[in-house]
Amino acid sequence: MVIILTISTLNGFSQDSDPMDSVEVSLITCSPHEEIYSLYGHSAIRWHDLRQEGPTKGQDLVFNWGMFSFSKPFFALRFVFGLTDYELVCMNANAFWPYYQKWGSSVTEQVLNLTADEKRRLQQALAENMRPENRVYRYNFFYDNCSTRPRDIIERNLNGKIIWTEKTGDQPTFREMVRECNRHHLWSKAGNDMLLGLKADKTTSRIEQEFLPANLMTDMAQAQVYENGVYRTLVKEERTIVPPGVQLIEPDWILTPTQTAILLLILFVAISWLEWKRKKTFKWLDVTLMVIQGLAGIALTAMLFSQHPTTTLNLNYLLFNPLPFFFIPSVIRRKKTWWGVQMTLLALYAIGAMFQSYPEGMGFLALCLLIRILINEK
Repeated sequence: MVIILTISTLNGFSQDSDPMDSVEVSLITCSPHEEIYSLYGHSAIRWHDLRQEGPTKGQDLVFNWGMFSFSKPFFALRFVFGLTDYELVCMNANAFWPYYQKWGSSVTEQVLNLTADEKRRLQQALAENMRPENRVYRYNFFYDNCSTRPRDIIERNLNGKIIWTEKTGDQPTFREMVRECNRHHLWSKAGNDMLLGLKADKTTSRIEQEFLPANLMTDMAQAQVYENGVYRTLVKEERTIVPPGVQLIEPDWILTPTQTAILLLILFVAISWLEWKRKKTFKWLDVTLMVIQGLAGIALTAMLFSQHPTTTLNLNYLLFNPLPFFFIPSVIRRKKTWWGVQMTLLALYAIGAMFQSYPEGMGFLALCLLIRILINEK
């Protein structure tokens, strides 16, 4: 059972008079495992007092900014809209490791090269963050999460300045990093690509890439602290607490998004050929397609009001929006107005591929729409 500690039960953790020579402060990095919410890894801070006597002897705590509850009302909806609140919790370290060991995730500890004064400042900051009025924060997947919070509190409480190693070469986009984390979950990857808009395709900076714990770990290992003309490495020692285990990759649905889209294209070609043979247009097919477009469009329209900054400008909206609902009556009456509108949107969508990367299989779905346009315009 995981034991969550409150600030009132931390056995004198925030006492300023505590000596710091025996205290190790570390950045903890947990590798991803195959639960959807853990595909990106996790970060935390470890506070380990190695003393053999005294009120805080053996105190071994993990400060974890990743606590949330699926049981809260409308959790999934709130997450999509960027309205999810996460919480800082403090737990005994020996209750933290088994969870990742169970899932086959590795846990790496980077012991920080801090002065006694820096440890004391960090101790006070952690204690302040643990107060009930400060523990809860508004989570943001890219900019304020379980990886950026430990980085920021460490950096704010150094006496010197962190000198980060400059990155060279082509840098990844947010979309590319998210895709890599979802490489074994193609439907999850396609869903993310549908929701992420144009801003997710911009090149990221070092600080933006650190929303992923693995990137933060790499950058911390290379960083130095500059103080009073002297440089020191930020990480003093790196250890493996939990070695990587065997992970079972659960398969997605039997068909990939691309395979599904190809089957739909084959179906549309077959039906359209049948229409051509019978010299008859199947209105039910067009209405069904428009309803699906409209329903998906409602979801994307809602994302325009999300607090996630990478979802508000989304070119997928050109194909999936509520507009088809307004043209269903005219399509039933065999008027051609909608198909001209649809052709314009489809052309803009094709041009948009130069600026935004689309979900896999979308090209085949676009061909389905083009076939319906040509059938109805003949």
